[in-house]
Amino acid sequence: MKLTFLGTGTSQGMPVIACGCDVCQSTDSLDQRLRASALLEADGVNIVFDSGPDFRQQMLREKVVKLDAIIFTHEHKDHTGGLDDIRAYNYISSQAMDVYAEPRVQASLRREYGYIFAEMKYPGVPDVRLHTISDQPFEVGGVQVTPVRVLHYKLPVLSFRIKDFAYITDANYIREEEKLKLQNLEVLVVNALRIEKHMSHFNLEEALELVAELKPKRTYLTHISHLLGFHKEVTEMLPENVFLAYDGLKIEI
Repeated sequence: MKLTFLGTGTSQGMPVIACGCDVCQSTDSLDQRLRASALLEADGVNIVFDSGPDFRQQMLREKVVKLDAIIFTHEHKDHTGGLDDIRAYNYISSQAMDVYAEPRVQASLRREYGYIFAEMKYPGVPDVRLHTISDQPFEVGGVQVTPVRVLHYKLPVLSFRIKDFAYITDANYIREEEKLKLQNLEVLVVNALRIEKHMSHFNLEEALELVAELKPKRTYLTHISHLLGFHKEVTEMLPENVFLAYDGLKIEI
């Protein structure tokens, strides 16, 4: 399998001059992060986790011609705001895009993108084939996906395990029974928003505590805000086999 980090940032971590902080104005490309999303290539199937507002830019940058499915972790706009841009893939494949989401997230998508789901569609709007998921394992093009339930403060969010890889974003709590699904991982991707504690995200200390508990062979930190600090400086703080992900990073699993 191959994983490409399409984006590793948050809406707090966009490189905007108005913020005024040194990280947002850094000239180091590793500090310039688009909203968190990832592309997994597994057994010939291309799956994207979340299509945020930067989805079009990310896919163009990575020259992704083939996309088979999008799996949504939750309904927040920084994870769903790019759904409209699947229309190019509809055109290329001449078929609807398979979109996997739990019922609450589907309801949000229907509200946000009413024109996509309208009974009488305007010509050329995105074409979506919704698949309802829950806490139970499901398949995407023959690839087995195991959901892992996490909490984003009080909001239930889905993370996902595929083979020996797990992708966790927008989480600050995982029940013990769900952690059992995260044993013996080759690669763990987990959010680490900043140094200070946060109400709804793991901070760096909490993310590293989770890594120490689960003991994956490699861990990559994502969903990073400018408050975590410069990529170079944070990297020097990390233990062996824990890495700060960056936009465009590609890894083999």
